[in-house]
Amino acid sequence: MDDLIKTMRISAAGMRVQGQRLRVISQNIANANSLPQDPGDKPYRRQVITFRNELDRSIGLETVRVGKVQPDRSEFGKRFEPSHPAADADGYVLTPNVNSLIEMTDMREAQRSYEANLSVIKASKAMLNLTIDLLR
Repeated sequence: MDDLIKTMRISAAGMRVQGQRLRVISQNIANANSLPQDPGDKPYRRQVITFRNELDRSIGLETVRVGKVQPDRSEFGKRFEPSHPAADADGYVLTPNVNSLIEMTDMREAQRSYEANLSVIKASKAMLNLTIDLLR
């Protein structure tokens, strides 16, 4: 029974980090089309999340945790829009370094990982209930 509880805690840690990953991705998508308002301002910079393993002393096993949420240092895009207030001398406005297609792909991957961990918890719970029923 102890192993089933450990399994559920490991999967819960996986669900937590994938939930945080989904929040970061959602923030990126929400800001994908935002532009700076003043000349010299920078647009939204995409955020990326990293994971790390950490020992969970209560179960004696390593579980996944969020390492960092940090800015993606890739180049900003440029769009020719000379009438925009943030346009440079050549008429270009910097655009966020967010690619919506990549964000949607990452979102789907995070969602599937979340669902897989949830399935493990449901299966573990069912096994735990069956074990309790057998012991009655």
